Amino acid sequence: MDTETLKKRIEVARGARKADLVIKNCRIIDVFTPRIYEGEIAIADGVIAGVSGPYEGEEEIDAGGAYACPALIDSHIHVESSYVTPEELGRLLVPHGTSTILADPHEIVNVEGIKGLDYMLSAAKRTALDIRYLLPSCVPSTPFEHAGCTLDAAMMEEPLYRKEILGLAEFMNYPGVVNCDPEVLKKLTLAMNEDKLIDGHAPGLSGNDLMAYAAAEIHGDHECGTVEEMQEKLSLGMYILLREGSACHNLRTLLKGVTKDNARRCLLCSDDLQTKTIFEEGHIDKDLRICVQEGLDPLTAIRMATLNAAECFHLEHQGAIAPGYRADIVLFEDLRDFHAKSVFLKGVLTAEDGKYLPKVTREDITPMTGSIHLKDFSKEKLKMHLPSGHVKAIEILPGGVVTGSKVVDVDLDSEGEFVFDPKKDVCKIAVVERHQGTGNVACAFLAGYGIQKGAVAVSIAHDSHNIICAGVSDDEIAFAVREIEKIGGGMAVVEGGKVLAEMALPVGGIMSDQSGETVRDELARIHDITWENLSIHKEVEPVMTLTFMSLAVIPSLKLTDEGLFDVDSFQFTSILA
Repeated sequence: MDTETLKKRIEVARGARKADLVIKNCRIIDVFTPRIYEGEIAIADGVIAGVSGPYEGEEEIDAGGAYACPALIDSHIHVESSYVTPEELGRLLVPHGTSTILADPHEIVNVEGIKGLDYMLSAAKRTALDIRYLLPSCVPSTPFEHAGCTLDAAMMEEPLYRKEILGLAEFMNYPGVVNCDPEVLKKLTLAMNEDKLIDGHAPGLSGNDLMAYAAAEIHGDHECGTVEEMQEKLSLGMYILLREGSACHNLRTLLKGVTKDNARRCLLCSDDLQTKTIFEEGHIDKDLRICVQEGLDPLTAIRMATLNAAECFHLEHQGAIAPGYRADIVLFEDLRDFHAKSVFLKGVLTAEDGKYLPKVTREDITPMTGSIHLKDFSKEKLKMHLPSGHVKAIEILPGGVVTGSKVVDVDLDSEGEFVFDPKKDVCKIAVVERHQGTGNVACAFLAGYGIQKGAVAVSIAHDSHNIICAGVSDDEIAFAVREIEKIGGGMAVVEGGKVLAEMALPVGGIMSDQSGETVRDELARIHDITWENLSIHKEVEPVMTLTFMSLAVIPSLKLTDEGLFDVDSFQFTSILA
């Protein structure tokens, strides 16, 4: 800020000087009181100078009676889960009225370390979307798997000092917090001493353990599955992020617990959002539609998507339409469908009628390619030599990424190897380490996927992103894994030694360098083929569901490259029941 810029803003606010831009004839949403009033918005140097009016501007736009709303903020998202790069995600989200996202880049950092963080920061500068990064706190998310990087407290010190890093991203290792793991305490105190906030991730945590977690100054949580869990965390001073993504749908459930008394501590987030979902359903604008459908007052919903998020994450001068606030404004035609007519970011018209207006330029992805490193992989490594077919299986549960632990009986051949039975909804699942050249391959069983033929393999396996594959036989699984290696990371659907569909993800094996439309179309084709050709259950999202079957911080049973993991007891467990 300099005195001339400030002088100009003050003079515009007083009406003594023309604004750069005036948005006239709009119904302004005041998120502070809250209320709606008719008026004008005067903008100078990308900042709101005055509201109400009348004002004159060098440029004037007639809003036609539209609702002028603060642009929307996604309070927790992983860019990488969209399968596109930051520049492309910005192109997709801004037309929906989104100005800002709070992003945790732990997917790419698990693969590429700080080099991955640097790439994401550089790529973010190439989009009008304001991407605010938090530093991944748990890389890997647990010590029970191999990632491309291990980010300890010493390695976190330098990036955490950076001004552009807001704080520590979701602290998934809640057992480490509760049990005072020395390395965990170093990470927490490092953030505290730098006055950086700490975001949370603690599904199902309650009682004294939750009290201990909150005592570590954990700021918020996006993993509430019930209203009761939400209320307990709210009572301890935590912000609650109501999540509606591609895999997890908690918003409608948790809205039943939102009241006029606690709504100011509630935010909206996506967590993991595929391009297909964005094209078909939208972004935070979709969340607003759901809120209104569930009976929440539109102004309360809007405040959850704007001011609440800005205050939670210390985004000064964002999240409201008021003097001195950044001119991030979306014009909605109504407060029911929330169709974004126009989107202004820093006072510049950036999207109109669903079209992103700036030219898209892209960061060089070369440093992020070549991330698939298999050692001595072969079909022989998939053999299990089981003495009994009475086994535990990871059970897919509807509506999220929480899994069950189911005891099933599978058929075995004379060597103790799995024989697929189409009458039983159980297949084989394997995780193949692809970062450190360990040669690790772990196998288990998956129930509820529905697959009847072939195999599906992905080089996205949260959060360490090894190769994960589900299939009906070792031949199918081995062929699919080799195809992932061949294309340099991505997704592959195979059957009978043939590739039915695939999508390359050259950026760390987790993101495409193609357009959102291309990714959407290729992913839709993969979905259709898995449902139609392989008979995967239509109610199961076949790719994203599979990618979460290795996430060893979400109950109950998961598979890492080191073996079958019981999240409830936080230790490895035998496949035998």
